[in-house]
Amino acid sequence: MKLSPNPFTHAIRRGEKQIGLWLTSASSSSAEVIASAGYDWVVVDMEHAPNHMLSVLSQLQVFASSTTTALARPNWNDAVEVKRLLDMGAEGLVFPMIQTVEEAEKAVASTRYPPRGIRGVSGVTRANKFGRVTDYFDKVENETTIILQLETVAAIERAEEIASVDGVSGIFFGPADISADMGMLGQTMAPAVWELIWSAARKLIVKDIPVGTLVLDPQFATKLLKDGFTFVACGVDTALLARSADNLLTQVKRNI
Repeated sequence: MKLSPNPFTHAIRRGEKQIGLWLTSASSSSAEVIASAGYDWVVVDMEHAPNHMLSVLSQLQVFASSTTTALARPNWNDAVEVKRLLDMGAEGLVFPMIQTVEEAEKAVASTRYPPRGIRGVSGVTRANKFGRVTDYFDKVENETTIILQLETVAAIERAEEIASVDGVSGIFFGPADISADMGMLGQTMAPAVWELIWSAARKLIVKDIPVGTLVLDPQFATKLLKDGFTFVACGVDTALLARSADNLLTQVKRNI
């Protein structure tokens, strides 16, 4: 048995626009609802969601039968947690709060087997179909998506150096933390925030380095993709549920 290609990894390398969704409900039922919607990619979030290893696993199992690539965001740049997520079959990782070249190198190393990295070796995991994928060790490095999040002013100033680290698949800008670092907590759509993001994004786009983000405004998400971003998550599962519930209640109340 051969390792299946990771569609998301290869799509962003080719510069193909990829539309995503963030998953924070920690629910395999919610994941199942979303899996057949047709998003290119999703992120199962551990940093800001009540996910644990088994809840992540259940969601990865749901997406295995879909056309959507399921990435995971670990709590931190933690090699032990990364090892477990990769062994469980996460097709890629989104590393939060990368600040320096050294931290970027540490993130990449946690996804690579020795001698190129520090990932622990297990021959029987869900990722290699319990030992049945015979070329897993040879192919997994080329298939795994490695996204680094830049979430502070200092990180953005080092964007080109961080993005140049060997093995990085793309750079993700986190407007929520960036706005907070700028003293504008909660103002994720403020022009000054996006001027700063674009100051780095343009330089990376010129170098054919895929850039992405998460925004909750579908029109703005569309504009980012049209203007050069490669991968954009346009919503969060819990936010979609909250908005839909609020809108439904408002509509019914209005007509009473």
